[in-house]
Amino acid sequence: MTRAPVPSSTAFPGVVLAGGRSSRMGRDKASLSLGGTTLLDRVIARLAPQTAGIGINMNGALPRRSDPAIAVFTDTLAGQPGPMAGVLSAMRHARARFPAASHVVTVPTDTPFFPLDLVARLAVTALPDRIAFASSGGAPHPVFALWPVELADALEHWLLTDGKRRVRDFIESRPMVEVAFDPVETAQGPVDPFFNINTPADLERAERWLPFIEDLEK
Repeated sequence: MTRAPVPSSTAFPGVVLAGGRSSRMGRDKASLSLGGTTLLDRVIARLAPQTAGIGINMNGALPRRSDPAIAVFTDTLAGQPGPMAGVLSAMRHARARFPAASHVVTVPTDTPFFPLDLVARLAVTALPDRIAFASSGGAPHPVFALWPVELADALEHWLLTDGKRRVRDFIESRPMVEVAFDPVETAQGPVDPFFNINTPADLERAERWLPFIEDLEK
């Protein structure tokens, strides 16, 4: 029997994962300025129109943001390093705030050019029990994913018992589908839409690309 697809992309809540340690940058990446706007606000602005509502998962001090009404929540499992603790918190948040939602989408705060059709593309391939995640240039980006919220208990058990932290490890243990995205063709050459900012040099590179990306999206 063919399983019914999930609803349209705007039925899903979205969560920005902003709990990373930012060790290579030397400061919190969410508050970094790119083109005069913080990375957190840039990511929120790209994700919000694609979803039913936004939340922020962050364990440290939250930078000033353009919409202070956005829900902010910490990890539900204290002392769990890595993004999967944030994914679990996103699932719990979605269940509590959006009880009709079958999935929640997550994105990191350090990737300012991710596709404006990210959620729609993931939703096309997702099923009620299947994780859909993004890739580009043959590289997976598993934090950019649409997660069935019904997996929350299984993920919590996995975090507490398996001693694993890689996002890909959990995804590969479940039904999943990879959705490939093409580079963005700019006047400066191709740009990976999932380029993430880890170092000051990365931030400088993003500043150079920003006007060309914005010109394409006008």
